[in-house]
Amino acid sequence: MIKNLKLTGVGPAPTMELEFGERLNIITGDNGLGKSFLLDTIWWALTRKWPSEVNKSLVSGKKARPQSNAENKSIEFLFDGKTPDKAESYESSWLPREEAWSGRPGRPANPGLVLYAMSDGSFAVWDPARNYWKTQNRIDVQDRPPAYVFAPAQIWDGLPSTIKSDESFCEGLIRDWRAWQGEKNESFELLKHVLKELSPSAGEPLEPGELTRISKDDARDLPTIRMPYQQDVPIIHASAGMRRIIALAYCLVWAWQEHKEAAKLNEEEPANQIIFLIDEIEAHLHPTWQSSILPAMSKVFEVLNAQAKTQLITVTHSPLVMASLEPEFDLSESSKDAWFDLNLEDGKAVLSKLDFEKHGDISNWLTSEAFDQPTSRARKTQKLLDDALELTKEGASPNKAEILEIEQKLATALSPLDKFWPLWNYFCEKKGLHS
Repeated sequence: MIKNLKLTGVGPAPTMELEFGERLNIITGDNGLGKSFLLDTIWWALTRKWPSEVNKSLVSGKKARPQSNAENKSIEFLFDGKTPDKAESYESSWLPREEAWSGRPGRPANPGLVLYAMSDGSFAVWDPARNYWKTQNRIDVQDRPPAYVFAPAQIWDGLPSTIKSDESFCEGLIRDWRAWQGEKNESFELLKHVLKELSPSAGEPLEPGELTRISKDDARDLPTIRMPYQQDVPIIHASAGMRRIIALAYCLVWAWQEHKEAAKLNEEEPANQIIFLIDEIEAHLHPTWQSSILPAMSKVFEVLNAQAKTQLITVTHSPLVMASLEPEFDLSESSKDAWFDLNLEDGKAVLSKLDFEKHGDISNWLTSEAFDQPTSRARKTQKLLDDALELTKEGASPNKAEILEIEQKLATALSPLDKFWPLWNYFCEKKGLHS
């Protein structure tokens, strides 16, 4: 598990430091303040490669460059070694001529699987049983892939080998699913379990349907999802939210199953650590799904390997996701879970570790430190309420026409059951306008 990350002279602030929880870590904050950048840097710290270095077709996951005017430029990090009592620490400095961050020669010391789901649908896997290399004469010799990094389309259609032109690292979701379902093998059973856990609700389970064809000119037998209305819909025709979750489920199953096979060939035990980075976990998801997706993740890891120690680091913009954590977030043990928030203060990006507090109602999360909204109402509606409140203030002397004009606007903008009405009606009664 990654324990600490400290950035100096790189990123949106002069310094940024995170002390991670060993289980669950949430990062919130406005757009453009560096949340995705932090995930990219965590991935690099654990794998020593930026995602776009491995797969040039990615539009995200680019190499972080330091601030040009920074006096000190470093990335420091600390993570568990092969045993919990053996921690590995690094301090990397920027090498201007090489345009790279320094690092110890040889393969990364991180002993566990690292998975990274990016917000644009890309997915990256670092596997200690498959992604390693050796050092000869102080030079890294990478005769194996440094990581498996999928552009969104490659998750579906396959990841070509960068070592042998006639081979593939991964057959892709469509071919693998079709083969797994035809063989009814362990991978297919695992995929079904993971899809079930990641379903939006018990009444709307994600479950495979029968293979189907969609065109005379497409010879593929395509996987389908059985919809709640009992029709089998080809996965390529599923909604954006469904496709994101289907792709995520496949990548998790593929990464774990391939890791187990590689560990067996290496005559090693499978890894007992999994670190999962996920950017904007709520992307494309209906509110019902947003309210369940993060708690479901812990169950997914139990399905993959109940014995593995898992650490989740995720970015969210969703008050529904934050509210869903209220029963899950461990408030009794400070080292277990953590919440970090990025804010713009006096023109500077500031990263803070906050105490997780239960806010209950979703609208309360909108106005909390996580999202800093002045109100949970529409801006025009709030402006109207502010104007109405000005009339009710002591010392104000609105005439009848002004009050009735505001009341007419309120009647158009507010629900008859809105909690503002008792205050307004009391004010009007005092003015003798309501009997």
